[in-house]
Amino acid sequence: VQLQAFGGGLVQAGDSVRLSCAACGPPLLNYAMGWFHQAPGKECEFVAGISRGAIRISYADSVEGRFTISRDDRKNTVYLQMSSLTPEDTAVYYCAAASSRWGTLAQRKEEYDYWGQGTLVTVSS
Repeated sequence: VQLQAFGGGLVQAGDSVRLSCAACGPPLLNYAMGWFHQAPGKECEFVAGISRGAIRISYADSVEGRFTISRDDRKNTVYLQMSSLTPEDTAVYYCAAASSRWGTLAQRKEEYDYWGQGTLVTVSS
């Protein structure tokens, strides 16, 4: 499956942004999906994950309550709604797909099989 993330850009602290991840190829409903980010000089980190069927959702502590992950399998698209952004959220955001059983979450990079190219979100103070 090929993934393409878009929706990033330059925003101000406190703003909201919605990232989208569109897929080409096998239907996304076959995959658990996740968002990761990589800030300059830092490792790629888990941000949010959603299982097949959206039965289970998980967030990193740093974004809990501010970010919302969702999926629309009819559109083969996964979203990350980001609110109350801070400069610490500045990073390249990647979407990823993991082959998994129904309702199973994937939270480690190693669990993901396919990655998009990333979209940069820059939050100015």
